[in-house]
Amino acid sequence: MLVPTALLPTEQGRRRPQDDALEAVRPYGRQVPAVVRVLLLAAFQVVGTVGAAHGQDRTFPAWAGVLLVAGPLALLAVRRLPWVALGVSLGAAVAWFALGYPGGPVPAAFVAAVISSVLHGHRVQAWVAVAAGGVALWVAWAVGAHTLGPALGGTAWLVVLVTVAEQIRTRRQQAVERRAARLEEDRRRASEERLMVARELHDVLAHSVSLISVHAGVALHLLDSDPAQVRTSLETIRDASRDTLTELRATVGALRVPAEEAPLRPTPGLASLPSLVSGVAGAGLDVRSRVEGMERALPAAVDLAAYRIVQEALTNVTRHASATRADVVVSYGATGVTVQVTDDGRGGGSVPAGNGLTGMRERAVALGGSLAAGPRPEGGFRVEAVLPL
Repeated sequence: MLVPTALLPTEQGRRRPQDDALEAVRPYGRQVPAVVRVLLLAAFQVVGTVGAAHGQDRTFPAWAGVLLVAGPLALLAVRRLPWVALGVSLGAAVAWFALGYPGGPVPAAFVAAVISSVLHGHRVQAWVAVAAGGVALWVAWAVGAHTLGPALGGTAWLVVLVTVAEQIRTRRQQAVERRAARLEEDRRRASEERLMVARELHDVLAHSVSLISVHAGVALHLLDSDPAQVRTSLETIRDASRDTLTELRATVGALRVPAEEAPLRPTPGLASLPSLVSGVAGAGLDVRSRVEGMERALPAAVDLAAYRIVQEALTNVTRHASATRADVVVSYGATGVTVQVTDDGRGGGSVPAGNGLTGMRERAVALGGSLAAGPRPEGGFRVEAVLPL
């Protein structure tokens, strides 16, 4: 059944799947303006540090609040000037502790700067900044005669920081790749469905219009000499037109409504072969069909492909071959079905080019089968498709 996704907007196809995937998995923080995030982080550092100082019964001068807001404000430049964001946020934290002010969430801005830099592709800058922070810790230990614990703890903290940042980057990249693969698969399916729609419309219209054209020519030729045959030709034209409109409505209708609400109509198959043969025979071509092997029900896709291949082959016979006879043979085997259409027309020369043979071959190949078409040594043309079950 054809589904509406076959007509996905073409302008989406101009974007890369990676672009759509990245848009779909962007961090939720991107939904909040950068200035708001910076102000929230600055407020967190100020309030948190004031609370920590109160808990430690310590104070710090009012001007030191500049160090608490400098790091968050520097984050506004993290995308274009990562060195500035990393340097200012690290320098503010180092200066705060070097001046002996009370502990608190002062390094929060540096943590945010490192993670943001890694996510925006500035990994080298982030690693250098972390290394600089480690050097600052060990220098402070060396010149301050402090115990070894803070330097070791701070170094471990920095290692954890870059590890977490890289993990976030890796998982985000994996999510982008998975999303891109899904989008690419959806577009591939949509492209295949559009091709299937085009193939269906070509097969329906080519056969019906050719049949109508032939019968119209017969009616014009016999208008005065054989009115009874003219009536038969006109009835065939009427029936072919009605059937064509019905198939077109079913095909196009499946694209206009959800698949579960698509109009229900039997899919053409080899069971409809007698009516197909009789319609072509009415145009003056002697068409004979026979079945070899044990006839049985086929999968819907195989049944439709076999019918369409026979239909297109007979259409080519009536349009191009100048033949007087065509033979249709359907052979049921243990692992598949083979359909063969031969005629006694102009089979010499190269295989004719066009959408008909291309469409038949695509149908067969899509099912894992094959199609051979070409002139016969004894004259005429042969089309043979092998369709596995």
